[in-house]
Amino acid sequence: MAKIEIKNLHVEVDSKEILKGINLVIDDGDVLALFGPNGNGKSTLLMTIMGHPRYHVTQGSILFNGIDITNMTTDQRAKMGIFLSMQNPVEIAGVTNSDFLKAAINSNREKPLTTYQFYKLLDGAMKEVKIPFEMATRGLNDGFSGGEKKRNEILQMLLLNPDFIMLDEIDSGLDVDAIQVVADCICEQKKQNKTILIISHYARLFDLVKPSKAAVIIDGKIVLEGDEKLIKKIDNEGYEFIKVEYGIDIDSTNKNMNQISLETCAVKDMTKKNE
Repeated sequence: MAKIEIKNLHVEVDSKEILKGINLVIDDGDVLALFGPNGNGKSTLLMTIMGHPRYHVTQGSILFNGIDITNMTTDQRAKMGIFLSMQNPVEIAGVTNSDFLKAAINSNREKPLTTYQFYKLLDGAMKEVKIPFEMATRGLNDGFSGGEKKRNEILQMLLLNPDFIMLDEIDSGLDVDAIQVVADCICEQKKQNKTILIISHYARLFDLVKPSKAAVIIDGKIVLEGDEKLIKKIDNEGYEFIKVEYGIDIDSTNKNMNQISLETCAVKDMTKKNE
């Protein structure tokens, strides 16, 4: 079970207010697609839920299954079953991938896995993510390509088996085949009734995963919520309709998104290109 309730959440980063009163409920088993132009608070929200110490909550609360986790440490939240796949995973030379993964798993267990149990579990998960087993002996993300880092984040997700999964642009840096693999893993989590929060600028992942709900952040606030119809509308029209229909100004800091990006409206851009 995993239900997240965010109430009037205000967050500062380096003394600058980024989130300005977020109100959001993600029910047990929901798959929520989180949208918004770059620089409007999407990643900040995920980092805050995970308890990153750089993100300072000045007002409001975060409840996980009815328990206030606002002041809990990151490791305490992780042990409760909260997981974040970061947009830019950190490289740590000298710490092997397998040692890190084994330590992470055992930190949530009363009785540590034996070496045999761990490698059996690791082998199965690596086959599911379709990455070579030799990556287990390499330094954590050290020298990994962008795609390898993202698959390694999914590997961690499978091994840790969290109840609430947050994925911050997990599809960036992946080719078409790798996106399919990642989407399959996410869909398997859906079947297990996991609660999932996904940030992506690309329609491909959402077409494969099929989120049940969507929300849009503009200037640190949730300005719009909906279902798959909202996702399609953003894909077709970008965010311009929000200003037209709701009178909300949109100041995107990202002016050069990929042509297949939801940020700039894939359908409209491709149509112009073919005229």
